[in-house]
Amino acid sequence: MSETIDSRSWRQRVAVSALRLCVGAVFAFSGFVKAVDPYGSYYKITEYLHALGWESLLGLALFGAVMLAAVEFALGVMTITGTHRRVTPLLMLLLLLVMTPLTLWLAVTDMVKDCGCFGDAWHMSNTATFVKNVVLLVGVVLLLKYNKRVVGVYSPVVHWFVTMLALSLPLAVSYVGYFIQPGIDFRPYPVGTHLVPTGTEPDDSDYLFTYERDGVRQDFSIDSLPDDEDGWIYVERRVAGPAIKADSDAESFTLRDVKTVADVSADVLTDTADVILLLFPNLTTVSAAHTYSLNRLTDIAHADSVAVAGVTGAGEHEIEMWGDISMADYTMYRADDSDVKMLARGNPAVVFVHRGRIVWKSTLSWLESIDAFDGSVPLVRLGDKINVDDMVGWLFFTWLTLMTVLAILNRVPVFLMRCLARGREQQGETVA
Repeated sequence: MSETIDSRSWRQRVAVSALRLCVGAVFAFSGFVKAVDPYGSYYKITEYLHALGWESLLGLALFGAVMLAAVEFALGVMTITGTHRRVTPLLMLLLLLVMTPLTLWLAVTDMVKDCGCFGDAWHMSNTATFVKNVVLLVGVVLLLKYNKRVVGVYSPVVHWFVTMLALSLPLAVSYVGYFIQPGIDFRPYPVGTHLVPTGTEPDDSDYLFTYERDGVRQDFSIDSLPDDEDGWIYVERRVAGPAIKADSDAESFTLRDVKTVADVSADVLTDTADVILLLFPNLTTVSAAHTYSLNRLTDIAHADSVAVAGVTGAGEHEIEMWGDISMADYTMYRADDSDVKMLARGNPAVVFVHRGRIVWKSTLSWLESIDAFDGSVPLVRLGDKINVDDMVGWLFFTWLTLMTVLAILNRVPVFLMRCLARGREQQGETVA
């Protein structure tokens, strides 16, 4: 009878440990990929707020993006390690009670095409996301009942240290992703991508151009584009009908003349010259304080025979206003708003393209902070100062080392005390 009870208890411990690992891994992965790219999470939250009509909360979108990533990752790590075994499943339950109805609403209405649960690392349909959350909800409910029956990696005396460490990593990774660039680039244009495609690409007649006015979106052909003066705001461009694939894997980034909307990509992005792309995802919110650095960078680039091009998804009126404010000595072009945001993060962001290939990219703020415009380093070599992959790798290694050291310092004394107690018991039995 005792063996049966022990066997059942052992199986229960294995099941709870496996459940911890599965549920915790999903939360940790979801939080980490969000932390890697806080701009991406910010853009997704703004989509939600617009869809829900909660524009008054847009000012909290960035803070919410960073904190959501940190909380999800921390809850995942705490679940895997068995930290705060009673509180952690309860916090997960509260989070899922918000997310599950939200994803149900998305699955029914499709108001936001991609939930953004795993950032750009893994895109899921809204229906699949809802099913995933229901499965997680079941797992968390089971943990609420059984989680206390299995001890964790750390003893309760250091649980708050574990919690702080679990929060510190995503916050540090978010810092890198926001102020420099995402440490892991899941987007279509990572460093090394050729922006000069080969093969057959669609021409203007193959595209539909989406504009928005008064909350209503409408598609126009190249021959019937509306005027900005009529209140229409450019949103995106997409291929009409089946996509036409190029003969290579190069990612096509289309630049258009501000007035004529003609495709000028071949004139700006060539495989024989270098060009710096200055990206303005939100031209109306770019600080005028950046104009000195932008113009200084332009002067250095021109001295090195490097072309400079400003790129934005804004309308013609906003571009003209920016030209008056910045006194820019570079030509502005228009591109799909989504492509501008995907190419690099930051407002503004800087991308160096060497003979059609992306060599490095960074926020302008980071380049200012490292005195990148003092002329001591050639522009093409500035990427040596922007090793975000190394930064994130170092952060993760340091965090994992601290977690391991904490586990050793926490458990080794307990293990030694148990061995000492067992030795005393055996010694007493021998004497008896």
